[in-house]
Amino acid sequence: MGSAGRVVLVTGVSRDLGRRFARAVAADPSVDRVVGVDAVPPRGDIGEVSFVRADIRNPVIAKVIVKEDVDTVVHMSVISTPGSTGGRNTMKELNVIGTMQLLAACQKAPGLRALVVKSSTTVYGASNRDPAMFTEDMEPRRVPRSGYAKDVAEVEGYVRGFARRRPDVSVTILRAANVIGPLVTSPLTSYFRLPVVPTVLGYDPRLQFLHEQDLLDVLRHAIGAEVAGTFNVAGDGILMLSQAVRRLQRPSVPLPPFAVGRVGSTLRSARVADFSPEQLGLLTYGRGVDTTRMRTELGFEPARTTAAAFADFAAPLPPTGGYADRLLARVAQGLPEPAPTPGPLTGPVPAYTRGADRG
Repeated sequence: MGSAGRVVLVTGVSRDLGRRFARAVAADPSVDRVVGVDAVPPRGDIGEVSFVRADIRNPVIAKVIVKEDVDTVVHMSVISTPGSTGGRNTMKELNVIGTMQLLAACQKAPGLRALVVKSSTTVYGASNRDPAMFTEDMEPRRVPRSGYAKDVAEVEGYVRGFARRRPDVSVTILRAANVIGPLVTSPLTSYFRLPVVPTVLGYDPRLQFLHEQDLLDVLRHAIGAEVAGTFNVAGDGILMLSQAVRRLQRPSVPLPPFAVGRVGSTLRSARVADFSPEQLGLLTYGRGVDTTRMRTELGFEPARTTAAAFADFAAPLPPTGGYADRLLARVAQGLPEPAPTPGPLTGPVPAYTRGADRG
C-alpha cells in the first residue's frame, strides 16, 4: 500500500460519482489531502475535499497539480452523456481535449507517481462478430466512428502514450462495465427506469454490471495498489436483458431495430432517456468481458455480482408515472396490450404511427 501523506487530485467532482469518490478518498488515513477539480462546483457536501474550480481543457490545470504537490491523479471526467455540458461537441471536447490537457499537465509534474483513469467497457463496442468474452488485449470488432465509444478509445490511446513517456508513473486504466445502483443516472439506468421497456425484436443480449460502490472501491484500491495496466472491471456473472426486465416487473415491448431507434430519438428529444448508437448496439448484441486480470493482477474482487448489483438498483424503483407514461403511450400507439405475465411480448410487430416517425 502507498505511504502516508499522499495528495490526490480527482477530476469530474461536479458529478455525483466523482464527488462521492473524492469524499471517500479524503477519509482514507493514507491520504493527506484531496483536491477536487471541475469547471462547475459540485452539488452537495464534499467534506474534507479542497475544491478548485478549473476546466481541465485549460492549461491552468498544470499549475494546480504543481502548486498542490499532487502525486496521484484520478481522472473521472470522461463522460458518456452530454447532459448539462451543452451537447455532443462540448462532450467530445471535455473528454478528448480535456484528457490531453490533463496529461500534458501530468507530464510536467515531476512529483507525480500514479495516474488512475476510469474508462469503460464501451471501448469494445457491441457487434454480431464479438467474442464471448473480451479480454483486455482484444480490439473492438468494429472500430467506433463516433460518440462516447470513440472518445473512450481516443482517451485510452493518449493515456497509453503518456505511460510510455513517463515510465516512472504507475498508470492504471479501469474499464468499468455499466455502472448501476440506486443513485446512478446514466443512459442505461434511464432506460431501465422507463415504465415500458422497449427491446430489440429477436435479440436477448448479455449484460454485465458494476455496482456503484464497487466502482468507488476499485478506484480506491487502484490508488493504493499502484498496479500499472489495463483492467476490465465488472461484477461476476452475466444477466440476460429478458431476465433484467422480468426482475424489474415491467412490461417490455419488442420492436424491430429501426423502430427502437425511432423510439430512442423520441425519448432523447423529450429528455426522458438517452439512446446513443452505442446503447442501441449494447441492447441488440450485448457484451461480455473477462475479469481474470482484475482478480489475479490488480487483486480486486467486487463485493456484488452483476445480478446483485442489478437487484440493488431495481429494489427501490417506484412506478414511473406522468409524462414518461404519456410519451411512451403516444410512441407505442397501436402496439398490443402488454401480456399479463412479465416478459417479452409475442405476436406480430405493429406498424409504426406517423407520430413516432417524426421523433
